[in-house]
Amino acid sequence: MTRRQTATVVFIVLCVVLVAAAVSLNIGWMLGSGRQMLPLVFGALAFALIIAGIIVYTVFLVRELRRTEQQDSFLNAVTHELKTPIASIRLYLETLQARELSEAQRQEFYKVMLDDTSRLQYTVEQVLRAGVASQRRRLAHRAPVDLGALARECIEMTRRRHHLGDEAVALAGEAPGAPMIVDGDVDELRTAIGNLLDNAVKYSATGVKITVELAAPSPDTLWVRVRDRGVGIPRRQLRRIFNRFHRFQARGFSVKGTGLGLYIVRSIARQHGGRVFAESEGEGTGATFTLELPKAAGGAS
Repeated sequence: MTRRQTATVVFIVLCVVLVAAAVSLNIGWMLGSGRQMLPLVFGALAFALIIAGIIVYTVFLVRELRRTEQQDSFLNAVTHELKTPIASIRLYLETLQARELSEAQRQEFYKVMLDDTSRLQYTVEQVLRAGVASQRRRLAHRAPVDLGALARECIEMTRRRHHLGDEAVALAGEAPGAPMIVDGDVDELRTAIGNLLDNAVKYSATGVKITVELAAPSPDTLWVRVRDRGVGIPRRQLRRIFNRFHRFQARGFSVKGTGLGLYIVRSIARQHGGRVFAESEGEGTGATFTLELPKAAGGAS
């Protein structure tokens, strides 16, 4: 148990003790006051306010402790995500500077450094997007976006980023006959779908097998569903995983990341008037994430 977890337990126990003491004093005072109704009423109200204040203060304090712990975890994760590729790039540059290498080796080193640079850029972009998402509530500019074409683009981008084959990330079935058009920001929606795919890749335990489904469950709604066969999610975690800095760690399975990806997806979905939700039967059963967006007004049905 960490120091902050110990402090949380101490504050909760202290709250329970103080409330119990206040209630005991209140009952004793009421019994000793006999039939004097006015003092009884004012005394009961005063004690009720004291108890409410103790509870509110304790809840606020525990939430702040948890938030601080999440922020510390986030800083540690970001530090690792930044430090690791930087150290790798430095090592390869020093090797290139100190040794004579064949052209094939040099090209391989360049490829690794480019991959590390892409990883750095991705981490920085996630942090910047999370900061923007926490402040912006509405989109400044909207334009028609073909959700089907965008999903295919994100699938191909994920294959390249993670060096996966066509069978690892695939579009399942056929898209609805009518164009899947939404009004939104194409870059933001690309980020949302890309984050869902990256999340599915990271949480695929033994082998990456991801399917993307496009659907129109109602005349006014469009879905992009990302289904994986990974470690799954406990039911109690299904809502919390979209919180900022929150990362679910399955037993015996460690995942790197900043805890911002799904938070960004939820923020983008809300900005577009939609939502995102997760489904899973529990650990070891895989998970399905659904990005739900309103169809563009006047679009084909």
